[in-house]
Amino acid sequence: MISRRTFIGGAALSFAAPSVLRAQEARTLKISHQFPGGTLEQGDFRDRLCRRFAAEVEARTKGALKFEIYPGSSLMKTNAQFSALRKGALDFSLYPLPYAGGEIQPMNLGLMPCLVTTYEQGAKWKNAAVGKALSRIAEGKGVKFITWMWQAGGVASRTNAVKAPDDVKGMKVRGGSREMDLMLAAAGAQISTMPSNEIYLGMQTGALDGALTSSTSLISFRLEELAKALTTARTGSIWFMCEPLLMSKAIFDSLSVSQQKIIAEVGEELEAFGTAEAKKDDHEVAKVYGARGATIADFSDSDLAKWRAIAEATAWKDFAAKSSEAAELLSSARSLA
Repeated sequence: MISRRTFIGGAALSFAAPSVLRAQEARTLKISHQFPGGTLEQGDFRDRLCRRFAAEVEARTKGALKFEIYPGSSLMKTNAQFSALRKGALDFSLYPLPYAGGEIQPMNLGLMPCLVTTYEQGAKWKNAAVGKALSRIAEGKGVKFITWMWQAGGVASRTNAVKAPDDVKGMKVRGGSREMDLMLAAAGAQISTMPSNEIYLGMQTGALDGALTSSTSLISFRLEELAKALTTARTGSIWFMCEPLLMSKAIFDSLSVSQQKIIAEVGEELEAFGTAEAKKDDHEVAKVYGARGATIADFSDSDLAKWRAIAEATAWKDFAAKSSEAAELLSSARSLA
């Protein structure tokens, strides 16, 4: 005869078993980005960074966390990704920070013309007051920085090489951020806005004469097929963008402490990889465009000084006027020069 205690104990065990099994199941997280897909070893380094992150986190969690990677905005449109992160509808995105400026104005600081001028300067942001403030603001809106990364950029043009401000007069140009566009417009350019994965179509149809974007995107989106001239970031640039791997804070908070620690550690370890690959592409892009017969140019110190004067009078001034918080952020970033 089965005693009541034995029956209850057995019943409790049978009811507990499914939850125990569920606890042992792997959890799959999604990483989305707008860049062309590849493999761990081949292709756009931003896609490779995501794949390295996924592989290392899966290994260190012993398969408890697995990942699906969606390149080329194949999961959702580029501009929708940040909002999805905030809502917990997307787990990760490698996302150009100024694209989030429409929802969180301080994020526009991530592509402020002529503000960051070297990779070393950009790397200081993370642990400086400006980086800590941006992290705090982002987390307050539901998004967490995982991997900090900066990329320099240049200009692909269907017409003339763009070096000094006078070179953009009358050109239809894509800058990449509201602040970049303010500077370009003041120099006489006609402004067109679009994410970088739409630049090829813009140049192909004549909607764009030129575009500023990262060296990596200048390569990955095959703009050399359309450009007659390229201005590189080899000797400095007016264009440095913060392009971090971001995570939904709601999803991060739902993980175990040990899993959170692994994600943070792997994210930080990949920052050196991101910087090294970005620097490589600043030089590789000249080879790619040169092989297609494009004119290759670089920014001179004089060119950069002229652009900075315009940036300070337009983009910097406009950003600082938004709020006391914005003015303080800009001042903090300038102190790192």
